[in-house]
Amino acid sequence: MSKIEPSEMSAAPRGRSRAGIVLLVLAVIAAAIAYAVYMHYRDRVSSDDAQVDGHISAIAPKIAGTVAQVLVNDNQPVKAGQVLVRIDPGDYQVKVDVARAELLRAESQLRSARVVVPWTSETTESGASVASAQLSNAEAELERSRLGYELASSSDLAYAEANVKMKQASNDRAQADLARMKPLVDKAEISQLQYDAYVAAARIAESDLQASREKLASAQKDAAMKKSALDAAQSHVMQAKALLESSLANRKQVDIRSADAGTAAATVEQQRARLAQAELDLSYTTIAAPVDGVVTRKSVEVGQIVAPGQGLMTIIPLHDTWVTANFKETQLANVRPGQRVEVHVDMYGRSIGGRVDSVAGATGARLSLLPPENATGNFVKVVQRIPVKILVDSADGLVLRPGMNVDVTVFTK
Repeated sequence: MSKIEPSEMSAAPRGRSRAGIVLLVLAVIAAAIAYAVYMHYRDRVSSDDAQVDGHISAIAPKIAGTVAQVLVNDNQPVKAGQVLVRIDPGDYQVKVDVARAELLRAESQLRSARVVVPWTSETTESGASVASAQLSNAEAELERSRLGYELASSSDLAYAEANVKMKQASNDRAQADLARMKPLVDKAEISQLQYDAYVAAARIAESDLQASREKLASAQKDAAMKKSALDAAQSHVMQAKALLESSLANRKQVDIRSADAGTAAATVEQQRARLAQAELDLSYTTIAAPVDGVVTRKSVEVGQIVAPGQGLMTIIPLHDTWVTANFKETQLANVRPGQRVEVHVDMYGRSIGGRVDSVAGATGARLSLLPPENATGNFVKVVQRIPVKILVDSADGLVLRPGMNVDVTVFTK
């Protein structure tokens, strides 16, 4: 059995002691590093599932036509209002000319209708006044004719009839006296002179009777004439009333003409609207850039026939971009709008500052074309990601194009 030297026995404990010290130091260093890492990442959350996003302005025509000019190329910077494409305006210019001619015709018809309204009003009003005056005259004449007929058919005719009866009685008495005197004169009981007096009286009575009969016939004729005049006056009154009613009916022509004028005015407004629409369609033959940006995905060429809504190109406004970062749902407990963000751009290998703008209202999976259906019985719990919109404070001269990959770190405190 070999013998152990005292020096070897003292060296072993010293080696173990040094190893323990090294391990202890390493443990302390590891703990310090772990604490430092914890403290470093405690108030921040990061995601490498983030891309630059931006507005994408799709350029499409509002009308159909043949492309006459294409004034830009792919990836060309453009300014707002700069002409991009021109469509052949020939057909639309013709429509504008036709609409303008139709408007002029409608305006002419409106002017004519507005002139007719006062003319019709004055004419019908004058006709109504004349008809009213004629009716008044006819009614007055009717009243005079009625009074005349009543007088002729009552007083004058009655007087003539009474006079005839009286003269008839006188003639009968004179004839009777003459008949009684005839035998007496034949017997010479009375003188011839006396007999001649009776003869003369009989003749006078007969003449008076004939005159009264003629007066009666004249009175009857006069009554008949007055009756005819009365009938004529009644006819004139009826004619005057009909004329007045016709004149009053013609007054409605004023309303009709006014309605025609209103229709003509509406037609003018309709033609103005059509002209405005035609001019608007003509203006659509020139397609201009809505915003500043870069032309992308140009798919239009000269001579191509395009339809409304057909995509011609896309304009990307590179000055108005932001970052959309998809964070795990477990990372967003302390994320709030306004918090500072550090954005590392893979393309440039540099970081720029930003701030949280907003957090989406739903997860990306829920907003996808085919959202997951967890009620099928094959549910597997997967951590979801929620989009967070981040605005870049300053790009520091870097051009951020939509779709570029970036890493995002949000400082929650």
